[in-house]
Amino acid sequence: MPARVYAVANQKGGVGKTTTAVNVGACLAEAGERVLLIDLDPQANATSGLGMRANGASTHDLLDGTPLSALARPTAFPNLDVVMAKNDLATAAVELSTRDGGERYLADALGGSLDSYSFVFLDCPPSFGTLTVNALAAASRALVPVQAEYYALEGLSQLLGTINLVKARLNRELAVAGILLTMADGRTRLAAQVEAELRKHFGNLVFTQTVPRSVRLAEAPSHGLPAIAYDRRSAGAEAYWKVAMELVERS
Repeated sequence: MPARVYAVANQKGGVGKTTTAVNVGACLAEAGERVLLIDLDPQANATSGLGMRANGASTHDLLDGTPLSALARPTAFPNLDVVMAKNDLATAAVELSTRDGGERYLADALGGSLDSYSFVFLDCPPSFGTLTVNALAAASRALVPVQAEYYALEGLSQLLGTINLVKARLNRELAVAGILLTMADGRTRLAAQVEAELRKHFGNLVFTQTVPRSVRLAEAPSHGLPAIAYDRRSAGAEAYWKVAMELVERS
């Protein structure tokens, strides 16, 4: 079966994109799947969240023509590889925006290079810029984390419009894998209201499983660990395991 490629995307920052990419990827790797995480955010939080330091080649080189096989690095976690990001990725975004066909450089770079992986996650920056468009053009599915907050629906409608635009112009295969509610505080009425509104408007697109606000989940990246390695009994780790299994069912 060809690799299933997911762009983890939302134009808003702080909604759990990187946390989702790292933790869903780690859970699938733990389950025996071969997983690749490509860090497309110049902040490189996915890279550091897996305990890696981007010395040398990075995602910038992938977009510049270096083969994927020369860039994918094994992490400390079996079955999980990463293409690391550095802050020079911001320069790459500017360069791509000036090139003809700059929206498809990532798709071209990955074409025919993913045979050894079952799942690929593209961790997008918090913007609708060139790097996110490249990710959507290269992906088969978009995975959309949404924070349980008042303005969630407003930003989500804008993002889904962008996904449809990319589908129409660049990538006919693109579809939404699901909308994942993150940072949900079960003690508040607001979280329940946001979840109810999401399910009302988007139905089965919304993952059954939600991700709670969790101290252990927030601590894990500072130790260079996914939650399942930092504290597998924590609420965050257990939630992301269920999200990963639900993603398999949806794929």
